[in-house]
Amino acid sequence: MKNEILIVDDHPLFRQALVIAASNIDANANILEAGTLDEALSAAGNAKNLKLVLLDLKIPGANGYSGVALIHAEVPNTPILVISGADAQKAAQEAKRFGAIGFIGKDNDLGKIEEAIGTALKDGKIDDSSSAGDSELDAMAQKVASLTPMQLRVLLGVLNGRLNKQIAYDLGISEATVKAHLTAIFKKLDVGNRTQAALAAQALGIGN
Repeated sequence: MKNEILIVDDHPLFRQALVIAASNIDANANILEAGTLDEALSAAGNAKNLKLVLLDLKIPGANGYSGVALIHAEVPNTPILVISGADAQKAAQEAKRFGAIGFIGKDNDLGKIEEAIGTALKDGKIDDSSSAGDSELDAMAQKVASLTPMQLRVLLGVLNGRLNKQIAYDLGISEATVKAHLTAIFKKLDVGNRTQAALAAQALGIGN
């Protein structure tokens, strides 16, 4: 079975550049492409042999670092390499908190990006010398990372100011199910209500 590499970027030209870079590293790989978070989650969920996700942070449907968190929740055993134009020092730290193995800026040349892709495929990690360095945020990130994909979607609905019935409509579930998810979210995040849950997630970059 061929290796699969998922490239998630809403800019067609840069996405094609990443297709070339990934193909140069693994010529036999099946390259999957997505331009939105929903497309990425669908592709990741349907993949049979997904070896790597190359992810831009700012894609339609993503909010803060929610793209990293949601894809990591969907495919927790697949390395996620963030390739973004965001501030490298801050973004690398935050992305790692939510499950990414590393970060490389879009301002790097193609050779550097190819090197990072090759390392990610071989070792499943990137040594970019970044460190989160905040035990409180790290602890909260672990709690957020423990949420299921649906719980994360419910939490994001809360962050966007949606009511329970609106979240239920958005996700195609019942209002009672939303309430059940919120109870589980509060327990996992060790908070008491919607406001505290939102503040905890916003402190980690989700909802910003």
